[in-house]
Amino acid sequence: MTRDANELGASLYMPATRGDLLEVVRGEKLTQVRSIIFCTEDSVNERDLSAAVENLRVPLAALRRTTQQMRFVRVRNPDVMRQLLCLPGIEELDGFVLPKVTRSVLSEYLHLLHGSGHLLMPTLETREVFEEQEMMALRRALEKDGVQERVLALRIGGNDLLSILGMRRPRGRTLYQTPLGPVIARLVTIFKPSGFNLSAPVFEYLSDIVTLQREVEDDLAHGLVGKTAIHPDQVPWIHACYRVHAADMEMAEHILRDDAPAVFRMHDAMCEASTHRNWAQNIHKTASCFGLQQSDTANSVAA
Repeated sequence: MTRDANELGASLYMPATRGDLLEVVRGEKLTQVRSIIFCTEDSVNERDLSAAVENLRVPLAALRRTTQQMRFVRVRNPDVMRQLLCLPGIEELDGFVLPKVTRSVLSEYLHLLHGSGHLLMPTLETREVFEEQEMMALRRALEKDGVQERVLALRIGGNDLLSILGMRRPRGRTLYQTPLGPVIARLVTIFKPSGFNLSAPVFEYLSDIVTLQREVEDDLAHGLVGKTAIHPDQVPWIHACYRVHAADMEMAEHILRDDAPAVFRMHDAMCEASTHRNWAQNIHKTASCFGLQQSDTANSVAA
């Protein structure tokens, strides 16, 4: 089953200790969530780790892949992955989120996953993220030996990165108004040109929808795909921001036409078929997943 990073939407983290994982796997709960991540890492106390792994046994045995929702497990470490790979039904899992990925730990995960078909979402959330040369070296490691084809997206661990700086996001501020703004921009320019998608960090204030929407707009402006969610209430707000403007969809369709002029004007914007083609293809993918916003009032004028 082919998967696309645009399908992720708001990825909801669920502690693997929860008692309703089977209902989620059966499609009885959280059907509006496009991607679920069962977590054995930061959301689980060390003392509860064994219980969390055991709690995944029945849901994994009942798991069946579906086009409606992707399911992942965020492992705590390679030892947890080793235990999970022995459980019945693990082959039906879409993939694994790999926490705190560095070049050294990546090789250990890849050794364990040799021969499996699972997708990977490595998380960039260690002090190495602040070192450009280290991120370039990690990119080269991810490009080797067919690994890149398995990487659905690279997840950016915003809270862990702020923790390294001894900070927490201030209320009413987006991540792009903190020292992580330039860091996210640099990660985009390091990984995106090589074909890697990156997903956006969590927004941890549940009642501040205005700032959440501003942040998602900035996520999109930085070319990020998908966003971590920590509560189901955040999901519809994030997905609403992903809906494509009708004017953008119209421009994308004209850019992708075989008979499109090299340069033309539409919605008071210059459209250049060669340089805007990648953007237009992404607009089409996003619209197919999340639909369109209400029609714009602007009139198109082709010239």
